[in-house]
Amino acid sequence: MIVVLNGKEIEAVPGTTIADLLAQREIASETVVAERNGDIVPGADFSTVALKDGDHLEILRFVGGG
Repeated sequence: MIVVLNGKEIEAVPGTTIADLLAQREIASETVVAERNGDIVPGADFSTVALKDGDHLEILRFVGGG
């Protein structure tokens, strides 16, 4: 299936969750916010929200500084 991740089409296996996708890309789920099809997905739901063909996912990483 094809999903759009931060504006780029990627291929994902059906049943892939947001947590799976983050793990594949070596992104710590505690450091990001995810938006799926315009809706914020709570971090606690990353492991239960399965992506569907055509989903648009935006991953925003927290950055600290001063």
